[in-house]
Amino acid sequence: MNRVSKKKYNAFSLIELVIVVVIIGIIAAIAIPKMSKGSAGASESALAGDMTLWRQAMDMYQNEHGGVFPDLTNVVNQLTQFTNSDGSVQGAKNTTTGVVYGPYMRAIPPLPVGPAAVKGSTAIAGTAGTSNGWIYDGAGNISPNTPASGTGSTDSSGKLFSSY
Repeated sequence: MNRVSKKKYNAFSLIELVIVVVIIGIIAAIAIPKMSKGSAGASESALAGDMTLWRQAMDMYQNEHGGVFPDLTNVVNQLTQFTNSDGSVQGAKNTTTGVVYGPYMRAIPPLPVGPAAVKGSTAIAGTAGTSNGWIYDGAGNISPNTPASGTGSTDSSGKLFSSY
């Protein structure tokens, strides 16, 4: 008996390889835009966290100072240093002299979104400007210094940063 033996090659055909490449391309087309939005999402989350920190600091200051919010001209010092009951900034905590309040924040957070974020601005002003990161009205309301409309004014869902 004469047997004819055929060698069997185990390999992928060209069509199978093309299908695999197309599938990888589809996955990449879906995943890459999602990954590129990651940094924007991180900045938006940082802003939301910073706004929570601001609100808590303002509320604690107001509660401990007889319903009065920090002064616009001295808000940074009043929130990051020890104060007495009238809001005067003091060097250290001293229970015998009445310096028992604060600090409410370790430092002013830099603005994480918008044009002022490029500079990492921690400055606070009463109105929008080119050098300040935050806008404070002197009545406990603080907002990020971002444009009212246009580029840099909204998050990825279309919500205005100023409404955070």
